[in-house]
Amino acid sequence: MIEKFSPATVHEPPGYSHVTVSSAGRLAHLAGQCPLDLSGKVVGEPGDFDAQTDQVIANCLAVLAAAGAEPGDVVRSVIYVVSSETAVLASVWDRLNASPLAPAFSTASTLLGVAALGFGGQLVEVDLTAALS
Repeated sequence: MIEKFSPATVHEPPGYSHVTVSSAGRLAHLAGQCPLDLSGKVVGEPGDFDAQTDQVIANCLAVLAAAGAEPGDVVRSVIYVVSSETAVLASVWDRLNASPLAPAFSTASTLLGVAALGFGGQLVEVDLTAALS
């Protein structure tokens, strides 16, 4: 149902695939998941990338389940991190890939360092598209 590959004519990516093809007839486009708890507050202390990443993971798992999907059904992900530092970006990427959400990032994925996100103090956001059976 989901085919992932990287052509030999481009570089080998670190853990994701350049191309993801889905034969599914329906796609779930999930809103970017923010590091907000149930009360709508940004979690963690200021600058706590780990706490925010963990909340984003929990929120992504919840919305995927609500859509009838799981991480292995994700066909596209975009990860936004408020930082221009390679080490910070890599740390968030590694934490995502060590979590139960990890299969979502083996497909077509993009990791971006950005200047700001929508909520005050927000450092991480993940946007997913999943194929539904």
